[in-house]
Amino acid sequence: MKLDAPVTGGPCWAELGTSDLEGAQRFYTRLFGWRSETDPRQEAGGYTIAHLGDAPVAALAPLYQESQPVAWNVSFAVADADATARLVEETGGKVLLGPMDVFDLGRFVVAFDPGGAAFQLWQAREFPGAGVLNAPGTLGWVELLTRDPARAERFYTTVFGWTVRPLERYPQFGVDGADFGGMITMDDKFPHEVPPHWLPYFAVEDVDDAAATATAARGTVLMEPTSVPEGRRIAVLRDPQGAMFGVYRASGER
Repeated sequence: MKLDAPVTGGPCWAELGTSDLEGAQRFYTRLFGWRSETDPRQEAGGYTIAHLGDAPVAALAPLYQESQPVAWNVSFAVADADATARLVEETGGKVLLGPMDVFDLGRFVVAFDPGGAAFQLWQAREFPGAGVLNAPGTLGWVELLTRDPARAERFYTTVFGWTVRPLERYPQFGVDGADFGGMITMDDKFPHEVPPHWLPYFAVEDVDDAAATATAARGTVLMEPTSVPEGRRIAVLRDPQGAMFGVYRASGER
Protein backbone atom coordinates (compact mmCIF):
# COMPACT_ATOMS: atom_id res chain seq x y z
CA MET A 1 0.00 0.00 0.00
CA LYS A 2 1.39 3.38 -0.96
CA LEU A 3 -1.04 5.11 1.41
CA ASP A 4 0.22 5.89 4.92
CA ALA A 5 -2.96 7.63 6.09
CA PRO A 6 -6.67 7.35 5.21
CA VAL A 7 -7.81 9.13 2.03
CA THR A 8 -11.26 9.36 0.49
CA GLY A 9 -11.93 6.17 -1.46
CA GLY A 10 -9.17 4.17 0.19
CA PRO A 11 -9.20 1.65 3.04
CA CYS A 12 -9.27 3.45 6.36
CA TRP A 13 -10.00 0.82 9.01
CA ALA A 14 -10.02 -2.92 9.73
CA GLU A 15 -12.47 -4.33 12.24
CA LEU A 16 -12.64 -7.85 13.68
CA GLY A 17 -15.91 -9.45 14.74
CA THR A 18 -14.96 -12.27 17.12
CA SER A 19 -16.56 -14.91 19.31
CA ASP A 20 -13.92 -14.45 22.02
CA LEU A 21 -12.91 -10.83 22.53
CA GLU A 22 -10.40 -11.50 25.33
CA GLY A 23 -8.81 -14.38 23.42
CA ALA A 24 -8.52 -12.24 20.28
CA GLN A 25 -6.89 -9.43 22.26
CA ARG A 26 -4.28 -11.83 23.62
CA PHE A 27 -3.55 -13.26 20.18
CA TYR A 28 -3.13 -9.95 18.34
CA THR A 29 -1.19 -8.37 21.19
CA ARG A 30 1.30 -11.22 20.95
CA LEU A 31 1.42 -11.08 17.15
CA PHE A 32 1.44 -7.33 16.49
CA GLY A 33 2.15 -5.72 19.87
CA TRP A 34 -1.27 -4.07 19.99
CA ARG A 35 -2.56 -2.35 23.13
CA SER A 36 -6.33 -2.62 23.44
CA GLU A 37 -8.82 -0.22 25.02
CA THR A 38 -12.51 -1.15 25.30
CA ASP A 39 -15.07 1.66 25.04
CA PRO A 40 -16.75 1.72 28.49
CA ARG A 41 -20.08 3.04 27.21
CA GLN A 42 -22.81 0.41 27.36
CA GLU A 43 -24.13 1.42 23.96
CA ALA A 44 -20.68 0.73 22.45
CA GLY A 45 -21.26 -2.99 23.04
CA GLY A 46 -17.70 -3.86 23.98
CA TYR A 47 -16.13 -2.21 20.93
CA THR A 48 -12.37 -2.30 21.47
CA ILE A 49 -9.72 -0.15 19.76
CA ALA A 50 -6.25 -1.59 19.21
CA HIS A 51 -3.36 0.87 19.37
CA LEU A 52 0.31 0.95 18.46
CA GLY A 53 1.72 3.59 20.74
CA ASP A 54 -0.93 6.28 20.75
CA ALA A 55 -2.20 5.56 17.25
CA PRO A 56 -5.45 3.62 16.73
CA VAL A 57 -4.83 0.91 14.13
CA ALA A 58 -7.76 -1.55 14.19
CA ALA A 59 -10.81 -2.64 16.17
CA LEU A 60 -11.99 -5.84 17.81
CA ALA A 61 -15.61 -6.36 18.78
CA PRO A 62 -17.97 -9.09 19.98
CA LEU A 63 -20.38 -10.63 17.51
CA TYR A 64 -23.58 -8.59 17.60
CA GLN A 65 -25.83 -11.08 15.76
CA GLU A 66 -26.01 -14.89 15.72
CA SER A 67 -25.64 -14.87 11.93
CA GLN A 68 -22.53 -12.69 12.00
CA PRO A 69 -19.41 -14.64 11.00
CA VAL A 70 -16.11 -14.46 12.82
CA ALA A 71 -14.20 -12.34 10.32
CA TRP A 72 -12.15 -9.26 9.60
CA ASN A 73 -14.02 -6.44 7.84
CA VAL A 74 -12.54 -3.59 5.80
CA SER A 75 -13.89 -0.02 5.83
CA PHE A 76 -13.40 2.46 2.98
CA ALA A 77 -13.42 6.21 3.58
CA VAL A 78 -16.14 8.21 1.84
CA ALA A 79 -17.12 11.88 1.84
CA ASP A 80 -20.86 11.15 2.04
CA ALA A 81 -22.04 7.80 3.41
CA ASP A 82 -25.66 8.36 2.39
CA ALA A 83 -24.84 9.22 -1.21
CA THR A 84 -22.37 6.35 -1.50
CA ALA A 85 -24.89 3.90 -0.01
CA ARG A 86 -27.39 4.93 -2.68
CA LEU A 87 -24.74 4.43 -5.36
CA VAL A 88 -23.98 0.96 -3.98
CA GLU A 89 -27.64 -0.01 -4.47
CA GLU A 90 -27.86 1.60 -7.92
CA THR A 91 -24.73 -0.27 -9.06
CA GLY A 92 -25.97 -3.71 -8.04
CA GLY A 93 -24.79 -3.98 -4.45
CA LYS A 94 -26.88 -4.22 -1.30
CA VAL A 95 -26.87 -2.13 1.87
CA LEU A 96 -27.21 -4.35 4.94
CA LEU A 97 -26.94 -1.78 7.72
CA GLY A 98 -27.12 2.01 7.86
CA PRO A 99 -26.32 4.69 7.06
CA MET A 100 -26.12 5.33 10.79
CA ASP A 101 -24.28 7.69 13.12
CA VAL A 102 -21.67 6.26 15.49
CA PHE A 103 -21.73 8.75 18.36
CA ASP A 104 -19.95 11.87 17.07
CA LEU A 105 -17.21 9.76 15.46
CA GLY A 106 -18.65 9.32 11.98
CA ARG A 107 -21.32 7.76 9.80
CA PHE A 108 -21.27 4.05 9.01
CA VAL A 109 -22.65 1.60 6.42
CA VAL A 110 -22.32 -2.17 5.97
CA ALA A 111 -22.83 -3.35 2.39
CA PHE A 112 -22.36 -6.23 -0.02
CA ASP A 113 -20.96 -5.94 -3.52
CA PRO A 114 -22.84 -7.69 -6.38
CA GLY A 115 -20.83 -10.88 -5.81
CA GLY A 116 -21.62 -11.03 -2.10
CA ALA A 117 -18.38 -9.69 -0.58
CA ALA A 118 -19.05 -7.59 2.52
CA PHE A 119 -17.40 -4.21 3.04
CA GLN A 120 -18.01 -1.06 5.06
CA LEU A 121 -18.25 2.67 4.39
CA TRP A 122 -16.97 5.25 6.84
CA GLN A 123 -17.71 8.98 6.68
CA ALA A 124 -15.35 10.51 9.20
CA ARG A 125 -16.28 13.20 11.69
CA GLU A 126 -14.25 13.09 14.91
CA PHE A 127 -12.57 9.78 13.97
CA PRO A 128 -10.80 9.56 10.59
CA GLY A 129 -9.80 5.90 10.89
CA ALA A 130 -6.40 4.30 11.36
CA GLY A 131 -3.76 6.66 12.69
CA VAL A 132 -1.08 4.74 10.78
CA LEU A 133 -1.17 2.61 7.62
CA ASN A 134 1.51 0.54 5.93
CA ALA A 135 3.79 0.22 8.94
CA PRO A 136 4.56 -2.93 10.96
CA GLY A 137 1.51 -3.94 12.96
CA THR A 138 -0.93 -1.89 10.85
CA LEU A 139 -3.15 -2.41 7.83
CA GLY A 140 -0.88 -2.78 4.82
CA TRP A 141 -2.98 -4.09 1.91
CA VAL A 142 -6.51 -5.28 1.12
CA GLU A 143 -7.46 -8.06 -1.27
CA LEU A 144 -10.80 -8.89 -2.87
CA LEU A 145 -11.54 -12.53 -3.60
CA THR A 146 -14.41 -12.77 -6.09
CA ARG A 147 -15.96 -15.18 -8.59
CA ASP A 148 -16.88 -12.38 -11.03
CA PRO A 149 -13.88 -10.06 -11.40
CA ALA A 150 -15.26 -8.07 -14.34
CA ARG A 151 -18.46 -7.19 -12.48
CA ALA A 152 -16.52 -6.44 -9.29
CA GLU A 153 -14.20 -4.07 -11.15
CA ARG A 154 -17.14 -2.21 -12.68
CA PHE A 155 -18.85 -1.95 -9.30
CA TYR A 156 -15.91 -0.63 -7.27
CA THR A 157 -14.62 1.77 -9.89
CA THR A 158 -18.12 3.24 -10.18
CA VAL A 159 -18.74 3.46 -6.42
CA PHE A 160 -15.29 4.71 -5.36
CA GLY A 161 -13.63 5.96 -8.53
CA TRP A 162 -10.69 3.62 -8.06
CA THR A 163 -7.91 3.34 -10.60
CA VAL A 164 -7.05 -0.16 -11.79
CA ARG A 165 -3.69 -1.53 -12.85
CA PRO A 166 -4.78 -4.36 -15.18
CA LEU A 167 -2.11 -6.92 -14.38
CA GLU A 168 -2.98 -10.30 -15.93
CA ARG A 169 -3.14 -12.41 -12.79
CA TYR A 170 -3.59 -9.81 -10.10
CA PRO A 171 -5.30 -6.52 -11.01
CA GLN A 172 -4.54 -3.82 -8.44
CA PHE A 173 -6.84 -1.10 -7.11
CA GLY A 174 -5.69 2.40 -6.27
CA VAL A 175 -6.70 5.96 -5.47
CA ASP A 176 -5.26 8.30 -8.10
CA GLY A 177 -2.77 5.60 -8.98
CA ALA A 178 -1.63 4.90 -5.40
CA ASP A 179 -2.26 1.16 -5.17
CA PHE A 180 -3.68 -0.22 -1.93
CA GLY A 181 -5.16 -3.59 -2.91
CA GLY A 182 -5.63 -6.34 -5.42
CA MET A 183 -8.16 -8.82 -6.75
CA ILE A 184 -8.06 -12.61 -6.96
CA THR A 185 -10.47 -14.63 -9.07
CA MET A 186 -11.94 -17.51 -7.07
CA ASP A 187 -11.68 -20.51 -9.39
CA ASP A 188 -12.46 -24.20 -8.86
CA LYS A 189 -9.68 -24.45 -6.28
CA PHE A 190 -11.87 -22.50 -3.84
CA PRO A 191 -14.58 -24.61 -2.15
CA HIS A 192 -18.08 -23.57 -3.17
CA GLU A 193 -19.00 -22.78 0.44
CA VAL A 194 -16.27 -20.11 0.70
CA PRO A 195 -18.01 -16.80 -0.08
CA PRO A 196 -16.42 -13.85 -1.87
CA HIS A 197 -14.73 -11.61 0.69
CA TRP A 198 -12.22 -8.88 1.43
CA LEU A 199 -9.01 -10.03 3.13
CA PRO A 200 -6.93 -7.48 5.04
CA TYR A 201 -3.14 -7.78 5.15
CA PHE A 202 -1.12 -6.34 8.01
CA ALA A 203 2.47 -5.23 7.51
CA VAL A 204 5.10 -6.99 9.62
CA GLU A 205 8.85 -6.82 10.07
CA ASP A 206 9.32 -10.52 9.25
CA VAL A 207 6.66 -12.72 7.63
CA ASP A 208 8.26 -16.01 8.68
CA ASP A 209 8.52 -14.87 12.27
CA ALA A 210 4.89 -13.68 12.23
CA ALA A 211 3.72 -17.08 10.96
CA ALA A 212 5.68 -18.85 13.69
CA THR A 213 4.32 -16.48 16.35
CA ALA A 214 0.75 -17.01 15.15
CA THR A 215 1.18 -20.77 15.35
CA ALA A 216 2.63 -20.55 18.87
CA ALA A 217 -0.36 -18.43 19.88
CA ARG A 218 -2.77 -21.18 18.67
CA GLY A 219 -3.42 -19.64 15.29
CA THR A 220 -3.12 -21.47 11.95
CA VAL A 221 -1.00 -20.86 8.88
CA LEU A 222 -3.29 -21.26 5.85
CA MET A 223 -0.68 -20.21 3.30
CA GLU A 224 2.95 -20.66 4.21
CA PRO A 225 5.29 -17.66 3.85
CA THR A 226 5.80 -17.17 0.12
CA SER A 227 7.67 -14.66 -2.02
CA VAL A 228 5.42 -13.41 -4.83
CA PRO A 229 6.63 -12.12 -8.22
CA GLU A 230 6.33 -8.47 -7.23
CA GLY A 231 8.99 -9.14 -4.58
CA ARG A 232 6.79 -9.16 -1.49
CA ARG A 233 6.78 -11.98 1.02
CA ILE A 234 3.31 -12.87 2.25
CA ALA A 235 1.43 -15.42 4.34
CA VAL A 236 -2.23 -16.02 5.13
CA LEU A 237 -3.13 -16.84 8.72
CA ARG A 238 -6.19 -17.69 10.78
CA ASP A 239 -6.63 -16.61 14.39
CA PRO A 240 -7.79 -19.06 17.11
CA GLN A 241 -11.42 -17.99 16.67
CA GLY A 242 -11.36 -18.56 12.89
CA ALA A 243 -10.85 -15.11 11.34
CA MET A 244 -8.55 -15.06 8.31
CA PHE A 245 -6.04 -12.32 7.51
CA GLY A 246 -2.75 -11.86 5.73
CA VAL A 247 0.66 -10.52 6.65
CA TYR A 248 3.21 -9.11 4.29
CA ARG A 249 6.59 -7.49 4.05
CA ALA A 250 7.66 -5.17 1.24
CA SER A 251 10.17 -6.25 -1.43
CA GLY A 252 13.73 -6.91 -0.55
CA GLU A 253 13.03 -7.95 3.03
CA ARG A 254 11.81 -11.13 4.71
